[in-house]
Amino acid sequence: MQPFLEGASRWLALVCRWVAGGCLILMLAVTIADVVTRYLQRLTDGAISFQVFGSVELVSYLMLFALLAAMSASVEKSQVVVEAFSHRLPASIAARLHGVYLLGFAVLGGVLATGLVGAAHAAVEYGEVTQDLRISLGPIYLVAAVLSALLALRSLLHALLGALFGQSAEVSHGD
Repeated sequence: MQPFLEGASRWLALVCRWVAGGCLILMLAVTIADVVTRYLQRLTDGAISFQVFGSVELVSYLMLFALLAAMSASVEKSQVVVEAFSHRLPASIAARLHGVYLLGFAVLGGVLATGLVGAAHAAVEYGEVTQDLRISLGPIYLVAAVLSALLALRSLLHALLGALFGQSAEVSHGD
């Protein structure tokens, strides 16, 4: 069971890193396109008048996705609080304590995912759209819900690895 949990965690971490990286690249592309088109418009006194509509909105939603995916990808590496309390404990006890601590993140991710799924259903039902681009908020909330569920799942996997097996949460990802 332990190799299965480790393999599932590695695979999910890889997916989350790809999502976070893709969102960061898209954020960079939108920002560069917005700056270049504004500069061209200013440089040509309005003769060239291209504009990236909704760039702030796009960047903000991409940032949301990037942050959720990055949190999910690195859940086992980012818990400094437990180390402040457990730095003198034996490694297996510290790993078990860290596993119990990650259960809280699993619950947090589950609550976020549940709330976002409810928000997505309400957004679709009432036709809620974004302010600038008029994109339906339902799919945006669903993507955020999936990424929050991945946070919950990876936290739960590492909580099980730590609490049941006493294994350090720092798992090598082999890349």
